[in-house]
Amino acid sequence: MTAFHTSRASFLSRRVVPAYLRIIRANRAFLTAEPAREHLRDRSLRPKAYGPPRRLRSDVVVSVDHSRGLPIYTLIPRTGRPRGNVVYVHGGAWVNEIAPQHWQLAADIAAEVGTTVTVPIYPLVPFGTAEQVVAIIAKLVLDNRSRYGEVCLAGDSAGGQIALSTAQVLRDQHQVVLPSTVLISPALELSLSNPEIDVVLPTDPWLGKEGTRVFIELWRGELPLTDPRVSPLLGEMRDLGPLTVFSGTRDIVLPDIRLLVDKARDAGVEVDYHEGAGLVHVYPLTPTREGRLGKQQILDALSKALAPAKTTAP
Repeated sequence: MTAFHTSRASFLSRRVVPAYLRIIRANRAFLTAEPAREHLRDRSLRPKAYGPPRRLRSDVVVSVDHSRGLPIYTLIPRTGRPRGNVVYVHGGAWVNEIAPQHWQLAADIAAEVGTTVTVPIYPLVPFGTAEQVVAIIAKLVLDNRSRYGEVCLAGDSAGGQIALSTAQVLRDQHQVVLPSTVLISPALELSLSNPEIDVVLPTDPWLGKEGTRVFIELWRGELPLTDPRVSPLLGEMRDLGPLTVFSGTRDIVLPDIRLLVDKARDAGVEVDYHEGAGLVHVYPLTPTREGRLGKQQILDALSKALAPAKTTAP
């Protein structure tokens, strides 16, 4: 994910972000196959650091556990008694490591919602596949349910794909329905065959199709693109539990997100959908006023899902 360098109190104009992304050529690795392969070789040879920034919220405590074979971070608020848990799955086109914006959102969720947040550092392509990682996240959710009680899932972009695929696996294989799944610009149907994608593509300063397909081909592993662990839009939507979904209109995942919203609602799923006109991919993670509003909507959705159950007086 591209880093935006601003102070915590400052905000960029929504018009500045697309221009900035164009200037730094944020979409270079996604537009065509060869830059994507170069990016993959570089990330494999020189992995990026994944640890949390040294300067994170002072009211959150961070720890890490390596006992499961991968780093799993836990963020808890310093004060109060945390309720429930949120497993946050970071984005990055299945090839990029977790970014400072992901860590900031995870810390904000822990502090503002008053919950424990779990951040798994899952294996990326070419070392990780959808089948492997979705199973890892599903097992993590099940373990956290035993430890913390109610567990919500959240993820952005590629992490949104993993989160929704995991929610479907939990429902189908473990009869677990989550109280909330938050999807920030999720990738949903990895054939990228929706013709409306080509309509949006010229306006998207961040993503592209042909380069992304290089990462997708590795990510799917032995699974067909039609498997819901790869393309959750093709999975069953019934009994998923409430979804909170975000998309900007300058984002090639928009057409499939609109299909998801319609399909989930038709299946009786409660969907709180936020579509930002003129906004880019994962806009709630951008340092804009619209991003701040999107982040607050994420916090509100998770607070509602993890709120203590109200008891009725006899």
